[in-house]
Amino acid sequence: MGKKAAIVACATAAAAAAGAAAVVRCSSRRKRGATGEGWSETDGKWERAAEMVKELEEKCGTPVWKLRQVADAMVVEMHAGLAYDGGSKLKMLISYVDSLPTGDEKGLYYALDLGGTDFCVLHVHLSRKEKGIVKREFEEVSTPPHLMTGSSNELFDFIAMALTKFVATEGEDSHLYPGRQRELGFTFSFPVRQSSIASGTLVKWTKGFSIEDAVREDVVSELSKAMERVGLDMHVAALWNNAAYVERMHAIPKWHGPLPKSGETISNFQSSHLPLTEYDQTLDDESLNPGEQLISGMYLGEIVRVVLLRMAEESALFGWRTMKVVVELCEIVTTRGARLAAAGIFGILKKPGRDTLRDGEKQRSVIALDGGLFERYTKFRNCVEATFRELLGSEVAENTVIVLLNDGSGIGAALLAASHSQ
Repeated sequence: MGKKAAIVACATAAAAAAGAAAVVRCSSRRKRGATGEGWSETDGKWERAAEMVKELEEKCGTPVWKLRQVADAMVVEMHAGLAYDGGSKLKMLISYVDSLPTGDEKGLYYALDLGGTDFCVLHVHLSRKEKGIVKREFEEVSTPPHLMTGSSNELFDFIAMALTKFVATEGEDSHLYPGRQRELGFTFSFPVRQSSIASGTLVKWTKGFSIEDAVREDVVSELSKAMERVGLDMHVAALWNNAAYVERMHAIPKWHGPLPKSGETISNFQSSHLPLTEYDQTLDDESLNPGEQLISGMYLGEIVRVVLLRMAEESALFGWRTMKVVVELCEIVTTRGARLAAAGIFGILKKPGRDTLRDGEKQRSVIALDGGLFERYTKFRNCVEATFRELLGSEVAENTVIVLLNDGSGIGAALLAASHSQ
């Protein structure tokens, strides 16, 4: 096994070990140096490894004052993005959700949740009598790596075939009424500029995708044409981006004409206040989608690998001490990512003024999060929640909760399809 492969294996094992840790140290981590606990060796190269860990910890530091700077800068960018297109690093794209589910919807609705290396297809049975979902079935599908950088037709044909196979496995109780077309909600977790509830052009790819001929194309049209090519009779009733919040209509100066009852979608945020390192720059230089690695589960392990490669060049890593270094690096990178994620959520809450008490009034806020990193990496989730409470303060935190919503983006798309169906 070569050096690169060996380092990847160590990083994976250590990440699992760090994720199993019961103690969460988000606010202030115990400082370690070349002569501190865990670094007792006197070998010169090993001391260099200890110094590199300490340097990374300092550069990745996220004290509360810095997190507040990040949140404040994000609020400024949100205001600018709502003022006019191109006015901000944040796109602030209007989502055109004109009606929300009421509980009176009934029937069978489908959803496609595309937002990473895996995508999910599902359907839900809605009952007016039960006021909600009475049955849900889903399937996760892995996207072959070559399709993430191939052509638009190849990607959407693959997705359409996955939908077709999913429909073919339905039971008798899933059959539609005669003459009725299947309705689909499409969660597309990439920046899109929508012109209606069921249309939107791709602004740019993220999350490792880079399909040039899909940029500036209508993703609903691309999916619809692919479903037609494979013979699947299905109508896209709603396009949805799950990274969104509900904005007040009067706070959107750039919108001209009748306002939809809409939420706003927030795309990648960059700021001079972010604690970046030379390793982040290295990853950016090699990435298809620069600027998104700080809190993305797709990249956290890669940052650790880049650091380890540099250490292998400049210091000594071997035996049990290597594992100790990897665990320490995983904790540093994870803590930075989790605390920055909390700052971002805090910024979104701060924009409409829900981060403070108004004349003693206690507003209840619920933040719903989905995603494998938050769901499966306990340390990351605990650190996000603890940091968020730290930023809010005890009084506001009492009435603000973060909840894990499994399949939330997929189910949300299905419910939007129901509320916007033909």
